[in-house]
Amino acid sequence: MPLTITPTPRGLEGVVAAQTRLSHVDGIAGELIIGGYELKELAGRVSFEEAAHLLWRGALPGTDELRELRREITPLRALPEDTMRVVRAAAKAPPIDALRMACATLSLDLPDPDDIAPSADIEAAKMLTARFPTLVAAHARISEGKELIAPRADLSHAANFLYMVHGKEPNPIAARALDTYWVTVIDHGMNASTFAGRVIASTRSDMVSAVTGSIGALKGPLHGGAPGPVLDMLVDIGSADRAEAWVRNELKAGRRIMGFGHRVYKVRDPRADVLSKVADEMSAVHLEDRKLFDMARAAEQTILKVLDEVKPGRNLRTNVEFYTALVLQALGLKPRSFVAVFACGRVAGWCAHVIEQHTEDHLIRPQSEYIGQRGLGLER
Repeated sequence: MPLTITPTPRGLEGVVAAQTRLSHVDGIAGELIIGGYELKELAGRVSFEEAAHLLWRGALPGTDELRELRREITPLRALPEDTMRVVRAAAKAPPIDALRMACATLSLDLPDPDDIAPSADIEAAKMLTARFPTLVAAHARISEGKELIAPRADLSHAANFLYMVHGKEPNPIAARALDTYWVTVIDHGMNASTFAGRVIASTRSDMVSAVTGSIGALKGPLHGGAPGPVLDMLVDIGSADRAEAWVRNELKAGRRIMGFGHRVYKVRDPRADVLSKVADEMSAVHLEDRKLFDMARAAEQTILKVLDEVKPGRNLRTNVEFYTALVLQALGLKPRSFVAVFACGRVAGWCAHVIEQHTEDHLIRPQSEYIGQRGLGLER
């Protein structure tokens, strides 16, 4: 009997592709669960390293376990010279491209890059998580013609990144804001980049190869490319009193309003709630551009009002991209680097999915439905 293939929705939307203990997205309830905890229970309350341990090991670390994890990760921040050659060669490339190219070289620094045993995967995860911020910071410095700044072992994961970018020790509130941001974006269900990494890992390919593939998927503007355009939108609006006319013109022209609406969430993005609070905390003591920040918060309410009026029932609420733009610009980071900075948080989640997929050890091999012609003959 021939195999019967049931056509699936375009883009596999609604199709369950894997079982996972790592994260769950409920778009109707507006809920994001990370390793058994609602996001609001983690973000701002645990460090990025603790959240990474939760995903890699299945539980939050104790005091001694956290101290040991930090002791192991900190020395891994420095980049091999082979990797630095790639970063220098990619000086004019977008940061996410430089990260993708440089990431692929990191397997050269592993004793056995093809080892996919759980212990080897954990070690590779620590290395990738430690080095992603160094890669992004090094590329930022090189692309601006500045001297490189070596990582410091006495600074936290987030504080060290800001130090390597700006050349000065950051305000503790700024470092805490970035740490909270990275916890907020550490994992988010079976998104495109995570799925890409799991497909690669399912072939028994190695951790670095899978994560490199995930970066390639993240680069696409339909997945990770919107925080930068949010800032472009805010600059174009210019002032809060121009927001209503601006958004009506954009909607009339059929263009998307950046930072609003989400493919999954039909209510407010829970990550937006977390980052909104981060932005408020930063506004009291640390802002690179106070005028832009105040205008954005005022324009947000106007945009939501117009969206409800023009697109009733669509529930186009503020999403994580809007607040990502506000938080990262407040930290003095350049819009072109936003997607790569996002990857510095998501890498821990990608690694966790690779670990999980390797443990499952089952090839992901879906079917396709052929819709082309049949019976064509060659004319000689």
